[in-house]
Amino acid sequence: MSLTMSLSGARIRAVARKEVRDYRRNRFIASTMAVMPVVFMIAPVVSIFALPAAAPASKINAVVGVSLLYLMLIPTLVPAVVASYAVVGEREQGTLEPVLTTPVRREEFLLGKALAALVPTLLISYTMYGVFLAFVGLFAHQNVASDIFQAPRLLAQLLFTPLLAGWSIWAGITVSTRASDVRVAQQLSSLAGLPPLAVTALMGFDVIRPTLGVALGLGAALLLIDVVGWRLVSAVFDRERLVTGAKA
Repeated sequence: MSLTMSLSGARIRAVARKEVRDYRRNRFIASTMAVMPVVFMIAPVVSIFALPAAAPASKINAVVGVSLLYLMLIPTLVPAVVASYAVVGEREQGTLEPVLTTPVRREEFLLGKALAALVPTLLISYTMYGVFLAFVGLFAHQNVASDIFQAPRLLAQLLFTPLLAGWSIWAGITVSTRASDVRVAQQLSSLAGLPPLAVTALMGFDVIRPTLGVALGLGAALLLIDVVGWRLVSAVFDRERLVTGAKA
């Protein structure tokens, strides 16, 4: 039987539900999910509204690229901060050991943690993007709005949001399993989540033309990286060390 077929959906959902409950009780994580996305949306909206109707195409393209890059920081940084708490945070609170001594497999444990970070991240990211598009459609100049509403730009934003979030989540969980301090884990996770953002930045500035083929190709590559990331994190996940408290 394959690994995927042998995983228990019920146990994965149980871990995810427990994680979401912990998020609601953690003020730092709750404020991160509420405040950070709004902060990253304000700058794009202000930049777009500041563009005059007679702005040259090169200026519009540059401002739009920066604006979309800001929006991509939401699915990059928010899940990184949340995932960095996943293991080391529970370990500091003393709630990790009881979970690890249950029959939950390490792959199920990690998928449950990842799911709890991914779902709210996608809801927040797509909501902020929808609000941004609504503002642009209602108040931006027509030439600016037409640049933002290009199909390749919309596809890239929708496609890369969950893929960037997946990378950040697995990077954050990896750091969280090895770190001994929550603040260090948060800092390292935020940095580890940034490299794939370079791809979307190049597409946002038209250095890489965001065609359908390019977007799908890069999306497939990121999806493969996310799957490999889960397998690698599962392979190095040391249940005994986390239970006993031994050093990495």
